Amino acid sequence: MISVRDLKLAYGKRVLFEEVNLNYTKGNCYGVIGANGAGKSTFLKILSGEIEPNKGVVEITPGERLAILKQNQFEFDEQTVLNTVMVGFDKLWAVMKERETIYSLEDFSEEDGMRAAELEGEFGEMGGYTAESDAATLLGELGVKEKYHQSLMKEIPSNLKLRVLLAQSLFGNPDILLLDEPTNGLDIETISWLENFLATYENIVLIVSHDRHFLDAVCTHVSDVDRQKVKIFTGNYSFWYESSQLMARQLSDKNKKTEDKRQALIDFIARFSANASKSKQATSRKKALEKLSIEEIEPSYRKYPGIIFQPLREVGNQILSVDKFSKSVDGRSLFNNVSFTINKGDKIALLSQDPLAITSFLNIINGEAEADYGNFSWGTTVTKAYLPIENSQYFKDDLTLMEWLRQFVPPHITDVDEPFLRGFLGKMLFSGDDILKKTNVLSGGEKVRCMLSRMMLQNPNVILLDQPTNHLDLESIQSFNEQCVDYKGVILLSSHDHTFMQTVANRIIEITPMGIIDRLMDFDQYLADERVKQLRLEMYP
Repeated sequence: MISVRDLKLAYGKRVLFEEVNLNYTKGNCYGVIGANGAGKSTFLKILSGEIEPNKGVVEITPGERLAILKQNQFEFDEQTVLNTVMVGFDKLWAVMKERETIYSLEDFSEEDGMRAAELEGEFGEMGGYTAESDAATLLGELGVKEKYHQSLMKEIPSNLKLRVLLAQSLFGNPDILLLDEPTNGLDIETISWLENFLATYENIVLIVSHDRHFLDAVCTHVSDVDRQKVKIFTGNYSFWYESSQLMARQLSDKNKKTEDKRQALIDFIARFSANASKSKQATSRKKALEKLSIEEIEPSYRKYPGIIFQPLREVGNQILSVDKFSKSVDGRSLFNNVSFTINKGDKIALLSQDPLAITSFLNIINGEAEADYGNFSWGTTVTKAYLPIENSQYFKDDLTLMEWLRQFVPPHITDVDEPFLRGFLGKMLFSGDDILKKTNVLSGGEKVRCMLSRMMLQNPNVILLDQPTNHLDLESIQSFNEQCVDYKGVILLSSHDHTFMQTVANRIIEITPMGIIDRLMDFDQYLADERVKQLRLEMYP
């Protein structure tokens, strides 16, 4: 168990945490949520002992081992991949090294023999005799092939280093597991493996993640970091979000009878509890929900941005035609012979095992790059807006937010005064003097929110989204997702966010070096389709 008592952390006048008191108990998985800058990652570092609080204590049950997902990819450059994983079990690693030292002695004394015998006992109890094979199995399941296991960390591809560090944190069945954005750099199949691994994990897990599908799949509780406090709520992220929104609506409706409100919440909990039976964390979550009282549900006090795309006109029958597209980079084929047309009502999820293929494709149809071969044409009724994965080219000038947004006002808008522009920025939570901030000091999330303001100005009937959830907090992702579900125009979307893809897309197009796979189905259906699985194996050389 982890106990936090009277915790306080402040940096000068900025107070991150004040009087935090809570317990994390065995068998539960806690999703640590909160707005960007609220202190989620800092809180994990306090729990791990990396950061010392100004006041209060963190107590861990004696004898329990804590492991944390490390973020420094260069810390283990001189270790082999296999050893880097085993270093995660520090006590076992220390025994292994001492054992090796004793057995390498030329003059082996009786005392050395007795110590070696002690070490052999400890080594066996901690699973030392299967440690290498266990580490190798873990690496394989996380997509790190055996050919890399004896390589130095500095020699392997950068996208694999995060997977090795994730394996390091999982190795040896730690009693307490702290994971900060564990799905970064993982593909769909590996994320699914991790979901299954954590859903059956019997110890304490705390996870910071912006992946709502992942949080829903593994978490039994939500640990909400907000207003200098940390509170624990029963249920996964979706339950927390929906119940807090329901409570907020009911509190604002002063005419409703208290009993009616209470009954609505009881009905909601009952429905969600029934749905929990389908989840991977079914037993523990359902039991927790059955014990939940109405008083435990609180409204969320967070602010959600108002992302609203309002098409100036309805899109016509001719939207986009792509004919025999091909593109290669440095001799590598990104896609070849890509042809398709977009129809009214299409919300298309774009997939590829090569992220550069998607970005290149979207840049080409947005006029920012050229194909090696083939052509495309947009319909005359199309007004499109593009959210690229890389937006630095839009923020080169040292402008205030007001000046920055003004330069993107389209010709059909003639009455452009300060209140008009302030309204678009305000929807994205830039209020008061925020509009005087210079664009060169914006965070990644603030830049994305500026880009969304720019998109809303265009009144588009087609929107192109390349990794739209990058840099955004859960509140912005939730609002963005809901707007895309309600949007009446056409969407082309590429995202690592499973929930975004599943709830928005009604058509899937996978772009491969051998062509495309095009299916009218939702994202989960596509991933489960056996014929599609076979096609995917054939389409990637």
